[in-house]
Amino acid sequence: MSNPLNIPIVILAAGASKRMGTVKQLMPWGDTTLLGHAIQMALKTNTNNVFVVLGANYQVIKKEISEFPVTIIQNKDWELGLGKSIACAIRHILNLREADAVLICLADQPFIDTTFLNTLIENFTPNSNQIIATSYKNDVSGVPVIFDKVYLSELSKLDDDKGAKIILKKYAALVKTFKPKLENIDLDYMEDYEKFFKKS
Repeated sequence: MSNPLNIPIVILAAGASKRMGTVKQLMPWGDTTLLGHAIQMALKTNTNNVFVVLGANYQVIKKEISEFPVTIIQNKDWELGLGKSIACAIRHILNLREADAVLICLADQPFIDTTFLNTLIENFTPNSNQIIATSYKNDVSGVPVIFDKVYLSELSKLDDDKGAKIILKKYAALVKTFKPKLENIDLDYMEDYEKFFKKS
């Protein structure tokens, strides 16, 4: 795609990984880390501008990802949850320039690849109030998710740990979902990581 849409990608990586018991973002994955892998996948997409939201362990993680051409956003209120990280990123982006939409990803979903992110992007039509989300079991939709610019103001006001679920639910009739080739797994516990790391 020679003329990419203006869809910044936001990778949420601000949590303290309490359930994992270590700095999850920096755990090895492939030839990099979980967060490094998410960044690599985002940087190869048919879009431009990747933003990474950090919070817990900010200095340590920032140093580890400093070689990547991404914009790092510090969420000082990271303990309030995913919603606050989304709001922090959206406010930062809106202060910079206009966007057609924003694509939100997580740092701990290593089976989400560039091909799937591009599928979401290629199925997005600007100025049509679209939400393009990922399909989970039991008809649940979630991240990665693209929100048309019409939703950015609402996203910028999120302030709890439900993330963008409330907006996905509110506008369910406008949500179009796509299923990844591999089941979309969040790595929250060490046994999950050890099980899937061997398969990576």
